[in-house]
Amino acid sequence: MSRYNGPVCRLCRRETAASKTGEKIKLFLKGDRCLTKKCAVERRGTAPGQKTTGKSRTKTSEYGRQLREKQKMRRYYGVHETQFANYFREAARVPGQTGRTFLQLLERRLDNVVYRLNLASSRAQARQLVTHRHFRVNGRPVNIPSYIVKPGDVISISERSTKSPVFEANLDVARNRRPPEWLEWNDQNNEGKVSQIPSREQIDTPVDIQLIVEYYSR
Repeated sequence: MSRYNGPVCRLCRRETAASKTGEKIKLFLKGDRCLTKKCAVERRGTAPGQKTTGKSRTKTSEYGRQLREKQKMRRYYGVHETQFANYFREAARVPGQTGRTFLQLLERRLDNVVYRLNLASSRAQARQLVTHRHFRVNGRPVNIPSYIVKPGDVISISERSTKSPVFEANLDVARNRRPPEWLEWNDQNNEGKVSQIPSREQIDTPVDIQLIVEYYSR
């Protein structure tokens, strides 16, 4: 399945319209720009193509809720459908809580770690930068966004990339914004380190993981 290349604000509007609590759902597909007043969810909370704010005439089934939550999480991380399902199958083989392991696998993707270290303005930009070989893991260039990092891994920027205007701006953000607790940032060397596997409490992904587990367990 090809990656979605359409207007990403439509995806956030769709999730917001499907929310039963009236909460504004932001997938942060544009990074910090989603926090401004120009955000489409702030201006229009209705679903794409929906001109009124009236309630839907159809009642969402349990399967529909599970599917909606799965789609939200998949879009949040920017992962293909097949790859997303593979992550779940891998998590299900590990003894323990499947949902927690599933989230941990997605969080440990290299593109997500680059984003969490504030070295990219969005996960989409992080994927592009990783693909273009701008990053190294333990001193070795890695151009696979789905690469799973391990505790102790050090993520650094390739020397040829540090003078790029994109990285100059992103490094300013990285120096002034703390990463999650399971990551460390070194200002002197401009590199990050994976200190541990993130716990569920350290992952702020706004999803009901149990619904996703139920979806794949049908």
